[in-house]
Amino acid sequence: MHDLADSVESMEQLAAVWRTVVLDRAPDADVRDLPGIAVRWADSRFAFWNCVALTDVGTAPDLLERRLKETAEIMRSKSRPGFLWVFEDLLDDEARAALDTAAEQAGLAYAFPGTGMAGDLLPLPEPHHLDLTFERVTTEEHLRAYADINSRAYGLPLDDGRDGLAGSTLWQDGIHAYLGLRDGTPVACAATVEAQGRLFVLLVATDPGWQRRGYGEAVTRKALYEGARATGAARATLHATAAGAPVYLRIGFRPNSPMRFYGLAP
Repeated sequence: MHDLADSVESMEQLAAVWRTVVLDRAPDADVRDLPGIAVRWADSRFAFWNCVALTDVGTAPDLLERRLKETAEIMRSKSRPGFLWVFEDLLDDEARAALDTAAEQAGLAYAFPGTGMAGDLLPLPEPHHLDLTFERVTTEEHLRAYADINSRAYGLPLDDGRDGLAGSTLWQDGIHAYLGLRDGTPVACAATVEAQGRLFVLLVATDPGWQRRGYGEAVTRKALYEGARATGAARATLHATAAGAPVYLRIGFRPNSPMRFYGLAP
């Protein structure tokens, strides 16, 4: 169990940031704050923009069962798939132990793990990498390159990733999104956006052909550096995959709540 305040912060950052990115993607998106449930659902082909998260603190098993059934009903009402995000440290010990069984009974299937992370680490030094130049996302061509790197890194169809970013003025202006280019070719990407006085890191990816060279870390540092310069933020948060967590530890982030992602069972 980590500091509960950090875990609450992690959940609240998700709710704040996803409200922004989901409404950017679909102005008529389902963005509701229900008792114990945050709905942030763009109904996009990019499944990460279709999100439901549990928001109760200290959830006991009986309440967890009810919330899981409610979220499954919400997800079944949508035309495109997405994920339920569960921050484990917001559950009491009994509920954590019962989570997978309760999710299965509600018709949900475990998808993958994650970790909330945060740190008072800004400002960072201006980043450099011998192989890379950095370019801010400001055009549709940049957006497509950013989407395609994410799609290839996470095994998504290219059109699904593009549906998450195409035509977005937010990603070309309000978000500090950067490409890392090797010899002029985009090979990595990362972005930060201000939320509640913090910088949130999102959609970090490296093209599979160029991984394990420090490119993801370098472009993440660039997005943090430029975001901090623009906003004056001193604290940053993110939600890491298992593969990404070691990178963020090197930058100075520290883990808070473990996370579990669920989709609807087939």
